[in-house]
Formats: sequence, C-alpha cells, structure tokens
Amino acid sequence: MQKNVNIFTIAVTVTLMAGLFIPIPSDATELTVYSSRMEQLIQPVFDAYTQTTGVSIKFITDKDGPLLQRLSREGADSPADIFMTVDAGALWKAAHDNLLKPVSSPTLLVNIPPHLRDPQHRWFGLSVRARTLVFNTQKVKPALLTTYEALGNPEWKNRICLRTSKSVYNQSLVAMMIAEMGMAQTEKIVAGWVANLAIDPAPDDTKLLEAIAAGICDVGIVNSYYYGRLIKKNPNLPLSLFWPNQKDRGVHVNVSGAGVVRSTKQASAAVKFLEWLSSKEAQNLFADVNFEYPVNAQVLPHRTVAKWGTFVQSKMNVGDAGRLQVEAIKLMDRVGYR
Repeated sequence: MQKNVNIFTIAVTVTLMAGLFIPIPSDATELTVYSSRMEQLIQPVFDAYTQTTGVSIKFITDKDGPLLQRLSREGADSPADIFMTVDAGALWKAAHDNLLKPVSSPTLLVNIPPHLRDPQHRWFGLSVRARTLVFNTQKVKPALLTTYEALGNPEWKNRICLRTSKSVYNQSLVAMMIAEMGMAQTEKIVAGWVANLAIDPAPDDTKLLEAIAAGICDVGIVNSYYYGRLIKKNPNLPLSLFWPNQKDRGVHVNVSGAGVVRSTKQASAAVKFLEWLSSKEAQNLFADVNFEYPVNAQVLPHRTVAKWGTFVQSKMNVGDAGRLQVEAIKLMDRVGYR
C-alpha cells in the first residue's frame, strides 16, 4: 500500500505543478472530516485540497459504527463538518439517523449520477466500487460465467469462495439483490452459493483471491480493487475479473462517498469540498490510489483499471444497500451463510 501512496503523491505533485488546479475561494480555513476511509488513501487527497485552496483538513479515522455513534453522541456540539465512508449503507444510515443535512449543489447533481447519490441530496458517492466475479484462469473459461445467481447452480458445487457474511460489502450486495429481485429469489440464490462453497468463508477479499489463485476454489465475488492490489504485487497470478449480468441488471456497485454533517457551522465550505472531490480535477486523485472507478462519467479510470474492460453497472440506487441491510443480514443467517 505504501508504494501506491508514493506513486500517488508524485502524481498529485505533477498535477499541481502543471497548473490544472484552479484555486477555489472558501469561507473556511479548516474543515473536520470523520472518515472510515483509510488514512493512506485520503491524506494525499486532503493535502492536494489544502494546496489548492488554502483550507486545511483535520480528520479522524475509525470504522463506520464508532464514527456514527460519535456523531450521534456529540449532536449539535460535533466538530465534524463531513462524514466520509466506504459503503453506501453507512451513508444511508447516517442520513436515516438525521446526522446529515440536505445540500443544494447543481455541481454535485451534474457530476454524480442519480443512482450514486441520495435522492434527498444528503450524501453523494465519490468513487465507484464494483463487487464482481473473479476466477482462476487455469480452471475456468470465462464463457462458463454469466451471472451472480448462476454461482448457485449445481455445476459450481465445491467450487466457489465467498467472503464472510460479516463483510458490509456482502451485506450490501445481498441487500441490493433483495431490492432488485425480491426476498424469495435472493434467498434461493444465496442458499445456492452456500451449498457450493469449497471452503468456509474467507475473512477478507485478499484471502479469497489467494485461495482462488491457489486452486482451492475456482471462482468468487470480490471488490475489484482488491484484485488490482494483489495483481500489482504479483502480476503472474492466474486470476481475472468477469463482469456478470451484462444482459440484465448489470454489475453490483457500491460507493465511497460523503455527506455534510447536520451540525456543521461551515456548510458552504463543506459543500465546496465535496464539489471539488467530484470534479474532473480531483476525481482521479480520489479514485486512482485504490484502483476504484471515478464517479464522474467525464473522468476516465486509471489505465490499470481501464485494462479490466468496461461494464454495465446496476442503476438501482445504492442507498438500498442501507435500507435493506438488516433484512440482508437476516437472510444470510437463515441460509447458514456465516
């Protein structure tokens, strides 16, 4: 990860030297961000904003749960101006708990597609995270792969790997499937996945990828940037991504995003920061360091990410990942998905 940060820092410096950033006036000298996005992924972005605008960014990192509890506990006295997270479900939860305020920004509405932002404009996706299929190229021909649900078919018995159901990424995936296909159909699909597991669910996506590369299982479901990280370290691994459901609902996507904290005294400055993060000038800074996709359709992904090919993504609003998260967890428990 440190190598990624170093490369990214150089890219930021070159961009700034090239004069591509236009100073943005602000009515604040410092903004405070509560973030579940890892420090090494956000520090260079915050530094670039400070250099561009003169506004410094103070940030506190933790998991979503503790951060949301902290915001709730602090109430009107919270020093936070922005809540930033790596999952649409957490953004939905923050909005549902009345911790975020609606904002008016034509810029954000233009830069961010409707399905990647809150309909009431309380939060906005800032990078796209595709949760897709990955397979062992020595054991699976891509022509055999089609959809997420097909992994529950008998031909994949003892051949698939999944990350634990405790992963918010899988909870969001199942929640979105419920929104798209209904409870009964989703339960049947997830039960099929569990029946076809080669080994117990992996603790994280990296371990899952390593198991597929080792031939322990043939195919699994991962966030694409985990694949990017691992292949960067070892490009000879027999792994490749596959984009499922291209003939119907598209690939499941999630977002890393943010919203303005309801109690902020610097709402205007906070909105300007979000607008900058959604802009052409800043989108790659936010997405590239972690092999994610820009949320702004006018911005091309990093050349490494672009090599994975284009795909049709689901247009269901990602907020459903939060709205149906509890139901998704109950479903996974019912079918024995641990």
